Amino acid sequence: VGRMKPVIVVHGGAGRIFREREEGCRAGVVRAALRGYGVLRHGGSAVDAVEEAVRSMEDDPHFNAGCGSVLNEKGEVEMDAIIMDGKNLDSGAVSAVKCTANPIKLARLVMEKTKHVLLTDHGAHLFAQAMGIPEIPGEKLVTERSRERWKKNLEPDSNPEEFQKDLGTVGAVAIDSEGNVACATSTGGLSNKLIGRVGDTACIGSGGYADNHSGATSTTGHGESIMKVVLARLILYHMEQGMSPEAAADTALDYMKTRVGGLGGVIVVNKAGEWAARFSTKQMSWATVKDDNLHYGIYAGEQHIKSVDEALASEGEGF
Repeated sequence: VGRMKPVIVVHGGAGRIFREREEGCRAGVVRAALRGYGVLRHGGSAVDAVEEAVRSMEDDPHFNAGCGSVLNEKGEVEMDAIIMDGKNLDSGAVSAVKCTANPIKLARLVMEKTKHVLLTDHGAHLFAQAMGIPEIPGEKLVTERSRERWKKNLEPDSNPEEFQKDLGTVGAVAIDSEGNVACATSTGGLSNKLIGRVGDTACIGSGGYADNHSGATSTTGHGESIMKVVLARLILYHMEQGMSPEAAADTALDYMKTRVGGLGGVIVVNKAGEWAARFSTKQMSWATVKDDNLHYGIYAGEQHIKSVDEALASEGEGF
């Protein structure tokens, strides 16, 4: 048995969370964190934990990932996802995938069953078929809300930029009892994006990065800005220079804001099991479990704390 106390941190996207969606977002990140922690508590790996947490949010229509993803200019869902194992820097990612309920599962298969890191569009589709991943009709992933928003953004006087502030990328980072770290990130991307647009999520070092030597991080926010500063790797670089997870996150987010005018949010865990959830946007839904305590919030400075057992009881779903 390892000596590390396991930790999981999840985010449900940085941006603006509309009032009527707050409760659903809070409940969604809490559920994801508890599910991921359930894996860790039973001796599961960090990779298993982050995949489980992200899968839980992909299946939740409150988030812009999996079911509930925003639509591209043609009114279709195209999704990106990445997963990374800090033990040996193995990573798998997919971009522009359609008709699959859980892109994070596909990313994990790319990591484990191929010699590649990233598969895209048609090739990712063929690989999913070869792996026996069930194909679901694209419409199954489209919610009423995504459809409404897409229509609104098509109106001549609309400003899609305004809507893109409500970015619901989802992600998770974890450290397991063996001291291994991992990250996972999944998204439907930007509302009314060009067909074939790939953001930061599928890009190693931007949408996420995990290295046992320093820690793991998953990012959310304006994808193009995140890619320009390689945000996930930048945060780990700051931790390698001796910064705490919180200082590293704030420094990197501040740099992204001043250098390219980009806003976003990040979750971080370092190799000692210290964690942070930081954002430069108005809000970011996040939750973490450490030492059998659940912490969660949406607004800057907001942090609720509950015991895991209490949280599980109110979830109404034991493990």
